[in-house]
Amino acid sequence: MSVAPDLSTAAWRKSRHSHESDSACVEVADNLPGIVPVRDSKDPEGPALVFTRDAWAAFVADLEAARTGG
Repeated sequence: MSVAPDLSTAAWRKSRHSHESDSACVEVADNLPGIVPVRDSKDPEGPALVFTRDAWAAFVADLEAARTGG
């Protein structure tokens, strides 16, 4: 059984592509060593998905490639 990471010091932020009126946003905290937690901005007290930094970087790179057609 794995232990849930302590996210009490997470500095959450929304994507710069999010808009105030957009209710379908996620928040990410990239200030924690070795992990990148992601949560639903509409439910900040709810659960967070936690990725390794490498997995998060690969995900973001794939999104960028899809966005730019590369």
